[in-house]
Amino acid sequence: MIAVLKPNATQEQTDNLTKWLESRGLSVHISKGETMTVVGLIGDTSKIDSELLEGLEMVESVKRISEPFKSANRKFHPDDSIIDIGGLKIGGPHFQLIAGPCSVESLEQILTITKSVQASGAAILRGGTFKPRTSPYDFQGLRADGVELLLEAKKQTGMPIITEIMNANHLPMFENVDIIQVGARNMQNFELLKELGMSKKPILLKRGLANTINELLMSAEYIMAGGNHNIILCERGIRTFETYTRNTLDLSAIPVLRELTHLPIVVDPSHALGVARFIQPMAMAATAALAHGLMIEVHNDPANALCDGAQSLTPEQFAELSKKVRRIREVASE
Repeated sequence: MIAVLKPNATQEQTDNLTKWLESRGLSVHISKGETMTVVGLIGDTSKIDSELLEGLEMVESVKRISEPFKSANRKFHPDDSIIDIGGLKIGGPHFQLIAGPCSVESLEQILTITKSVQASGAAILRGGTFKPRTSPYDFQGLRADGVELLLEAKKQTGMPIITEIMNANHLPMFENVDIIQVGARNMQNFELLKELGMSKKPILLKRGLANTINELLMSAEYIMAGGNHNIILCERGIRTFETYTRNTLDLSAIPVLRELTHLPIVVDPSHALGVARFIQPMAMAATAALAHGLMIEVHNDPANALCDGAQSLTPEQFAELSKKVRRIREVASE
């Protein structure tokens, strides 16, 4: 349920209303936009007489929310959420490029890639440290050592970093990581999501390869229910019957999510396509569809990469992509 307050509602009235609602066992979320204030009620709202609530002098209207996701719902939060990453913003009018290797392999490798993508316009460095692989015999990442190498790259270049977590027990290692990524395979690891909900750190939540948009938003709801609203959604392709690409990039998810939720949306064409030559056109299409950012895999030597070299761009290819994305952004954001 949401209650839209009248423009002349005072802070004292809002506070009194909040206390009254909380005394009835409901969680209350206040969203103050440019034109309205929305009071979101989470819990058993059957205890609340909607006619009584709407009859209050300060209340403009009351609506019940039919969708199962509440905090992530745009009806609860009409304005776009803007996630702050150490002064760097994503969401609303703010667009960011996230780039780096699938896996951190060495200090020399990560520093070389970091400096090249930063020079080409990337604002956030991605790098895999704990790698969930289909085969137990494939490279699993450098784990804690990889996190330390990412932090060294951050120290030398100033770029914020993002890397994937696989186990809640690893959270202490991620204390200085700027954005924690929840990979597609862990999108419905609800115990992990609950732990991340108790953190205030930004979370990039990837859509599972066989999950619906509704399920993605419900996973975001798990994190938000714990109090952490710093969430970035990521479309990274879903499994279909098509075999020419690794997955099928669902670009229709961008406008659908923009309508349903206030959370920013990033697109990862690298994991969706799995083929380097297809990355640039799909990155451009995602930009035109008004994604809030792109996550691109870049490697200085894709042919010898320890993981996913086939979908990695070279630094030169990333520089070309970055220029084209900037031009599209100029037109799409008008």
